[in-house]
Amino acid sequence: MHQTDLKLDQIIDPSALRSRLDAIGEKHRPDSDVNALRPQIVETIKGFMAEGRQTAEALLRVDGGGVRCAMRLSYLMDTIIRGLFDFTRAYAYPLSTQMAGERIAIVAVGGYGRTTLAPGSDIDLLFLVPNRPTPISTKTIEYILYILWDLGLKVGHSTRNVDECIRLARADFTIRTAVLEARYIVGASELFEELQRRFDPEVVKGTGLEFIQAKLQERDTRHEKTGQSRYLVEPNIKDGKGGLRDLQTLFWIAKYYYRVSKTDELVAQGVFSQDEYRQFMKAEDFLWTVRCHMHFATHKAEERLSFDIQREIASRLGYKAHPGLSPVERFMKHYFLVAKEVGDLTRIFCAALEEQQAKYVPGLNRIFMTFARRNRKIDGTSDFIVDNQRINIAHENVFKNDPVNLMRLFYFADITGFEYHPDAMKLATRSLSLIDNTLR
Repeated sequence: MHQTDLKLDQIIDPSALRSRLDAIGEKHRPDSDVNALRPQIVETIKGFMAEGRQTAEALLRVDGGGVRCAMRLSYLMDTIIRGLFDFTRAYAYPLSTQMAGERIAIVAVGGYGRTTLAPGSDIDLLFLVPNRPTPISTKTIEYILYILWDLGLKVGHSTRNVDECIRLARADFTIRTAVLEARYIVGASELFEELQRRFDPEVVKGTGLEFIQAKLQERDTRHEKTGQSRYLVEPNIKDGKGGLRDLQTLFWIAKYYYRVSKTDELVAQGVFSQDEYRQFMKAEDFLWTVRCHMHFATHKAEERLSFDIQREIASRLGYKAHPGLSPVERFMKHYFLVAKEVGDLTRIFCAALEEQQAKYVPGLNRIFMTFARRNRKIDGTSDFIVDNQRINIAHENVFKNDPVNLMRLFYFADITGFEYHPDAMKLATRSLSLIDNTLR
């Protein structure tokens, strides 16, 4: 989802953590209780994690990059998990005792799988094993989890073999989305590669429309819980309408349906223009910037942009007073404009989906018509036509030639009773810059 040239290992040094953990492990006697080392390990990792988070927050204040901050925090967690896994294999349950059936791959899923973490985000992990976990595998996994919990992290986890992942992904869209975003961290890479190799032909193939339906239904349910308006005075930055989850939903669908791995590939697919792609990236970065600042400021996973913290976030982001607008008012105005852009991008994206498919998908707000295209004129206009029982544009310059057509579109839809064609809505959204004082 993200394009970056960040040199993360120059910001967070993995060798520093390995050296600290090795110093603890080398004092361990093979016949002593491995759990006796846990307090030292926890304190060591806790110090390293605090250093990494301080660096991430300081850099966020300098460069203002929300996505960069989220990727730094993800890399910090990768480093901790790799160091902890290597320590466990080397000292707690040495590699020399491992059999082929005791291999483990640790895989990031959820937001962590996208290489982005907010300061208070949950850490979602999949422990991949060859068949059923052996006693040694179970002890290794438990040792790692207990230390992560002792660090105060919220860890979601599951232990499965590849067959179980495939079977559960077929039956559950939440698990399917998690596997879609799975990312290898450490361990037996061949297990992860097998999962990746089998996922497309055994789960994804032929299920694009049902996945779209499920994700858009999830979105609608989420909006019902958080509020149907983008303009709430205390918006939810993650789950609210126009928030980060809406952008993530678009990318889930894109990755699943169009089989892309990066957002810029949607330009080649004809879904977004270059300008819309840039809007997507700017909106995502702004929302991540606000979210990371919120978590750092409150020292918890705060997702609601409440009155109590709006002023501080505005200050952190450097907003200054302008005539008639305080810093916090300018910040919230910017937020609402970004939330509106997310809505515009959602409409364009859904229009592109509808244009390519001729079936009904709840959430797109229209019926995908399955019969042949039948166009006819509308009395009183040569700029609009009825296309498969929906109002469509007669040509690409309808709004450019006469911006008043941006209003006529809705007038003709009202008097005819027809819904809007995706082509018309896409062009209308892309023509909003034509609205000037003369048109108003």
